[in-house]
Amino acid sequence: MIHSTAIIDPSAKIADDVEIGPYSIIGKDVSIDSGTVVGPHVVIGSYTTIGKNNRFFQFSSIGEENQDKKYAGEPTRTIIGDGNVFRECCTVHRGTVQDGSETRIGNNGWFMAYTHIAHDCVLGDNTIMSNNATLAGHVHVGDHVIMSGFAKIHQFCKIGDHAFIGMDCAISKDIPPFVLVAENAPYGLNSEGLKRRGFSSETISELKRAYRTIYRKSLKIEEAIAELSESSDPHVQQMVEFLQNANRGILR
Repeated sequence: MIHSTAIIDPSAKIADDVEIGPYSIIGKDVSIDSGTVVGPHVVIGSYTTIGKNNRFFQFSSIGEENQDKKYAGEPTRTIIGDGNVFRECCTVHRGTVQDGSETRIGNNGWFMAYTHIAHDCVLGDNTIMSNNATLAGHVHVGDHVIMSGFAKIHQFCKIGDHAFIGMDCAISKDIPPFVLVAENAPYGLNSEGLKRRGFSSETISELKRAYRTIYRKSLKIEEAIAELSESSDPHVQQMVEFLQNANRGILR
């Protein structure tokens, strides 16, 4: 299951059924759980914890030292959940002590070729990043978020659950949950994605009204929050909570 040319640090903890391909390198204090497949020419950097049933394609670099100039070799970590796929040349960097000391990726993510996840990012479950999509440091991404090819997210931004970011967008503000972004601007509700995930027509209608309140009534954020707070729909309240914590302001 482990190719003879693979280089594995003696401190690494690897489940019995893990596959490791030719010329891959596993660093210090790495943990890899059962069912995971590490392809050829993959680097798993030190202090990385990997869950079950993940797959790493050739030339991906996971948990390596970050690109923050303040980083001084501290044993910060990369934490990866279960069922993720990292395609060719993906890069994921470990955290910094200036933040939470870890980069964290949830479950069932799909990271296509040449995607980049920088230090201290926190990603939820069922994330999709298309080819060349890039996250700068300290970005927080919710569940069921899709980022199209060449999408670029500025450091410290937050992306809410079920958001969709279109091809080649450059995002420098927070994206509320359920919002579709195209050509660097809000483009409506991610209705098609919500339908595919089983949201009812009533809930989608409520979220469309919430979207219009935020983006079509020329309200200040505080005024939009006050109006949306009157709704009893839990998904609208999720938008309210996001707006209350949007430190960078939301994309307009």
